[in-house]
Formats: sequence, C-alpha cells, structure tokens
Amino acid sequence: MLRAMLTAAAAVAALLAPATAHAHAGAGGPGIPPLTDPGIPPLTDGQGRVLTLRGWNIEDKTHRGEQALSAITERHLRDLRTQGFGFARLLVFWDDLEPRPGQYSERYLRRIERVLDWAGRQDVRVVLDAHQDVFGPAFGHRGIPEWATRTDGLPFTPHPDDWFAEYFEPAVQRAFTHLYEDHDLRRAQARMWRTLATRFAGHPAVLGYDLINEPMGEPRPGEDLPAAARRVEREQLTPMYNRLAGAIRPADRDAWLFVEPTPVVGEGVPTGLGRIRDPRVVYAPHFYDTAMEAGADYDPGAGWIEAYERAVTAYPRRYRVPVVVGEWGPPDSSLPHMNRFYRDAMASLGRYASGWAGYVWCYGGGYCALDGTGAFRVNKELTVEPYAEAVAGTVRSAAYDPGAGGYRLVYRAAPRGSRVSVLSVPPGAWRITAEGGAVVRRTAGRAWVRAAPGEVVTVTVRRG
Repeated sequence: MLRAMLTAAAAVAALLAPATAHAHAGAGGPGIPPLTDPGIPPLTDGQGRVLTLRGWNIEDKTHRGEQALSAITERHLRDLRTQGFGFARLLVFWDDLEPRPGQYSERYLRRIERVLDWAGRQDVRVVLDAHQDVFGPAFGHRGIPEWATRTDGLPFTPHPDDWFAEYFEPAVQRAFTHLYEDHDLRRAQARMWRTLATRFAGHPAVLGYDLINEPMGEPRPGEDLPAAARRVEREQLTPMYNRLAGAIRPADRDAWLFVEPTPVVGEGVPTGLGRIRDPRVVYAPHFYDTAMEAGADYDPGAGWIEAYERAVTAYPRRYRVPVVVGEWGPPDSSLPHMNRFYRDAMASLGRYASGWAGYVWCYGGGYCALDGTGAFRVNKELTVEPYAEAVAGTVRSAAYDPGAGGYRLVYRAAPRGSRVSVLSVPPGAWRITAEGGAVVRRTAGRAWVRAAPGEVVTVTVRRG
C-alpha cells in the first residue's frame, strides 16, 4: 500500500513542480563546472565563510537508558575525519532524554556531550537530530516518549517486513496530530529543546539542531497523500517549527535550525512548509527513493533524481534559506547501477545543497558506509572527494571531475573578515595550487589558503 501511495505522489509531483526549476542543472555543458543554484543562499559560519558540509549520520538505536549512545566511539569521529568528512548528524532520542515527564536524564546529556567532545577534537561539526522512527517506543521504535503518545484507542498493526508502512497506521497518525495540536505536548516538546539548547549552546562542535526527523501526520477523509503532506507541512509543521525556534533562541542565538518536510518530498512532491520566522534556518529534506528502499536497483532513466531536485529547490528559493540534505543512500550499494547512482546523486547534490549527511556511518552491512574492517562498502567510496569546507569569500564555481580526479574552486576573497579558506582533501597524494592566493598550511587531509581582500582565487586539487 505504501509504495502504491508514493507512486501516486510522484505522478502528482510532476504537476506541482515548476516547469523551469531544473534549468540550472548541468549549466555550461561538458567541461564547465556547474554553479550552485544562485537562487539558494549558502550556509555560513560565524566568520561569514561559505560552508560545505559533507559527512554522515552517527547513531545508536539499539542501546537505551544507562547504555544509551554506548555504541558510538571516538573511532567513528576519527575515521570520519580521516576520510575527509567534517560533518556529523548525531541522532538523539527524546525518550532517552526525558523518560518521565519533566525528569531529564543527566547521564544521557553527558553521553551526548562525550560524543560532541570527540567531534570537537576531530574538528567535526555536529547537528543534533531529534530523531523519531514511527513516532517512538509506543510502536516499537525510538523517538517520542510513551508518556507523550496519544492514540485515542485507534488500531496499530506492526509491519515487520516494511516498517515505514507503520507510519500509515491510524494510531501512529493520530499520535502525530496530538503532538502538533495538544497544548501540553507542545510545551513539553519546547521544554525538551530548551533543555538541549541550554546545555550545548556553548559547545564548539555544535552547528545546529534538527528539530524533528521525518515528521508525518494524519490525512483527512478523501485526502490523497500529496495533499495531506502539504497540508500537514503548512498547518502543523510550520507552526511547530516556529514554536521550537522561539523555545531555543533564548538559550542559543547562533545555532542553525534544521527543518524537515515530510518524507513525501522523496517522491518529488514540493513541500507545503511556510516561512519559519528565524534568520538562521536550514531546509533539510531527505533523499530516498521508495523503489530503492524496497531493494530495487537505480533506474537512470526513471527521472527520480530530476523530480526530486525540482521539488526540493522550490522552498529554499522562495524563502531564501540554504539546503542541507540530512539523510541519503540506498540500503544495497552493490547492485549493478549503483555506481551510476552515486555519481548522479553527488552531481545533483552539488548543484543546490550546502551539504549532506549520508546514512549511516557504521561498520557492517545494510546502510553502513563501512564494512567490519573499516573499508568502504562497494560504491560508497564515491562520496569521498576534495571539497572546500569553508570559503572566505564568494564562490564563483566549484566542481570535482571524478574521471580526471581533479577539483577546481574559483572564488573572490571577502573584502573584510577572515582571509583563510579551508579545503578537505581525501587520503592519498594530492597537489594543491592557489592562483591569486597562497597555500599557507597543509596537514593530513586538509589545506588552508590565504588571499588578499577582493582577490580572485583559483584553487586546484589534483591527484599525484
């Protein structure tokens, strides 16, 4: 049922998406680096430098209570940085943070802080993600506490072979409605976020907060999935995000707030989210194809990436906010067309996103980026490229040519403020030059480039 509903959603998306939205893709033709979508602003740091975030989700969904987050070690952050990634989306769970109403777990806060300290030592920026899967423990998953789950006695049937289908169970849908509409649950959610922001506002590794993972909702009678998703986003998610922004800002005025649409965007349905009244908002959709999630191979001719790109660029253009894709990557990267998928996906993400977090940085099978030895699983090494982590100026173009193994960045140095840009370089031998600037420092995996104010700088990174 789920896949049929999402297939219908994709058909509707073609009617909803602007006809010209994809005009920027592949701009300039072969050999000319594509420009990041000029209608979408970049993400920036406290020095005004343009940021590119590349990294992975880090999680421990298995352990709870006293053992929460124990599966995450400093090795995760060290290996992440060794491969050139400077970003982690750390999953945290409200049910662990507040197991009983008003009682926050100091042990859990210390566990989060320990991971953030490791990230700080490795110079990895972190977004704290208030994660939920199928709402939470009341339905056999993680996320929103049982005490904050209200179903009005509606039925719930588990789907062990298709867990995402559980989002469409009446009890789960009603639980989301109560979270969005009940005043006491609204206050509890706001207090939870105020607690996190108060604790971690000063931590140097914290870049921002992802306010809720993959929010869903309850359709009205006769409402199809795309219409329901857009209404939930417009009438329930938008007010919720504004409430949570208001709860966080007295504690942390600098962090970026990451806001997600419903997962229906993955089938090319533009979001119905409205304006979030905060100056530091990031649009953070996820990038999953229903067929691939069900085990199918990538179909290059299906137009899924093109439809997704049209859908996700409409909101950030309209509201002038940057984009960071919070999750992406298929469960089976070994299928015949997955090499093409990773190349197409990386090219697409580079056209409009300030960054992304793959799913998931772990050592094993399934979605894991690495096998048990710490080596990349097949095709996932294609996510490793040179890139500019922070640019002290205005980026004119930036592109990596996987065939030639070369990266080229052109930017105009800022007239004031920081003069130093930072490059991330994967393991191996690389030659780095900076015409119009100077490479002033190199360490394993990174390089720093200094330029005079207003100077046009061309940085090249090539193997060898």
